[in-house]
Amino acid sequence: MKILLIGGTGNLSQACGELLVQRGHQVTLLNRGKSKAGFACEILLADRNAPGVLKQALDGRVFDVIADFICFDEKDAAIAFEACKGRCGQYILISTTVVYDKPPRVLPVTEMAPLGNRFSEYGRKKEAAERFLLDKFAREKFPLSIIRPSHTYSERWLPNPVTSVGYTLAARMEKGLPVFVHDDGQGLWTLTHVRDFAVGFAGLCGAPGSLGEAYQITSDMVLTWNQILRETALALGVSSVEVVQIPTDFICEAVPMMSDKLRGDKACSGVFDCSKIKALVPDFDCRISFRQGIRESIAWFKEDPARQIVNPEHDQVFDTIINAWKKHSAG
Repeated sequence: MKILLIGGTGNLSQACGELLVQRGHQVTLLNRGKSKAGFACEILLADRNAPGVLKQALDGRVFDVIADFICFDEKDAAIAFEACKGRCGQYILISTTVVYDKPPRVLPVTEMAPLGNRFSEYGRKKEAAERFLLDKFAREKFPLSIIRPSHTYSERWLPNPVTSVGYTLAARMEKGLPVFVHDDGQGLWTLTHVRDFAVGFAGLCGAPGSLGEAYQITSDMVLTWNQILRETALALGVSSVEVVQIPTDFICEAVPMMSDKLRGDKACSGVFDCSKIKALVPDFDCRISFRQGIRESIAWFKEDPARQIVNPEHDQVFDTIINAWKKHSAG
């Protein structure tokens, strides 16, 4: 198949592109050219959000599948619709499980769970993109399929409550600095490795009967946040880490931007039913444990000291929240 990835070099899309090429598909990437693809493909240089640019870039081209990894709101969805209508047999919107109402009413969460995240602007914007394109599917037969990943990580990510990007968490652990976990750290959470996600994604590309449908693509392996931090420390070879347990409400009051991340997502149980994608894609089976995946991530960072970047803003979030809690507890 001829497949266009809008984005193509990010956390999710890089692994998807690699697998598609391995399977013999003809892959094209459309992005601004700031990052290099690690696989053979055609490159279209364009800013998909600049007025008229995406439509112009696709003029005269037709693809079996267009997968949009950087559609974040209704405006982006409208740009994609105008540019992609009549130019593909399937348009895949990469959405998110953050669109669901939080906390979930029933576990595991299915695609039929109610939408409407009161706490996450990111989730509400993704939901608006979904609704816009679903309306175009219903009214104009726009060939839409929706994918909702949850917390998906690559070798470039170290999952934690603040942000997965960069080496900040690992650096704190190595220096003996405290890190925090929300509440008692026993909240249930699902982490999916990008190579496993890519199998579900690739199987959905061109799949009959998938139009107009939404599919969760996540692992079945559920961890607690305590286990996530413990496995990260073990992968680093750090024998002891001070993990401070702090109530979610306190965290969000100390640093309000954390409300979107925690109340809107990570502080809620993340357990998902993926039977729908498994029925469509029989070879989708998440096999990479977090123990394996986090060791691959640490090894990737260790290969090159230049990758071990500490973000001072993220580091400050850890310090601000932990110091505020220790002061509160002492008073």
